[in-house]
Amino acid sequence: MTVTLIILLLLVGVAAAWLYTPDAARGPLEARWAPPPSQFMGVGGLRLHLRDTGPRHAPPVILLHGFGSSLHAWEDWAPALEAGHRMIRLDLPGFGLTGPEPNGDYTDARAHALIVALMDRLGLARADIIGSSMGGRIAWSFAAAHPGRTRKLVLLAPDGFASPGRPYNQKPRVPMLLRILPYTLPDFLLRPSIRPAYAQPDRIPEETFARYRAMMLAPGVRQAIVGRAGMDMLVPPEPLLARITAPTLLLWGSEDAMVPVRNARDYLRAVPDSRLVVLPGIGHVPMEEAAPASVAAVLAFLRE
Repeated sequence: MTVTLIILLLLVGVAAAWLYTPDAARGPLEARWAPPPSQFMGVGGLRLHLRDTGPRHAPPVILLHGFGSSLHAWEDWAPALEAGHRMIRLDLPGFGLTGPEPNGDYTDARAHALIVALMDRLGLARADIIGSSMGGRIAWSFAAAHPGRTRKLVLLAPDGFASPGRPYNQKPRVPMLLRILPYTLPDFLLRPSIRPAYAQPDRIPEETFARYRAMMLAPGVRQAIVGRAGMDMLVPPEPLLARITAPTLLLWGSEDAMVPVRNARDYLRAVPDSRLVVLPGIGHVPMEEAAPASVAAVLAFLRE
């Protein structure tokens, strides 16, 4: 072995040790990020992290976050929404403090079964369903599969239509950079992955970065993300969207760089009773970037 090779191997070893980021301990994470009103409930074989606030007998609303996020994304909506609604937000399987699926099943059908089980556990026959991005796809596919359990539907820049590099009926290839996610989470990679979700990324609070990082380091989450990415196969959505009977609000930021507002036309054509509200100057996460304006639009729709 040459001296050059030895030095190279040493440098690789030092770099690997420097970049290695293990999962965080669950106890401190829950103490920091799951104080009351957070609770943990056994649902569908999972220890589900949720917050169930607002009057018990008010109209129930279930909120589903996007990819890589957690129930904390909805907190700025809480004061307005829970005043007149029972507000139920949860960490979807494989994200946040719910933790990974024991059987590794991250399909939309599994998410639907979990929502049904949660509604049954809480005694809810029907609910309004709100979803953002990936959670929006789960929300609209749930409404298509379970019309009798969906009163109204709110979709914030939902996922579901094909895009360049993501065709229909094709199992996705998991990029190598994503495959190493379970072993490392350097700040210089995390921040650039979050910033495009905001129209004004220079205004993202440090607390938001801290929350995303903490939730990514929750036990098993990064491995679950890799597992989900490998089974997230799209199917042509129009036949499913046509089955939706719930009145539907599409809520989009005009500056969304992740799911552009022009995609709303596809949903307006496909969903029978749908309308669109566009928030000017806002990006992919209106509930975080423009909470007062976005929740006002949602409340006006739910109260009709």
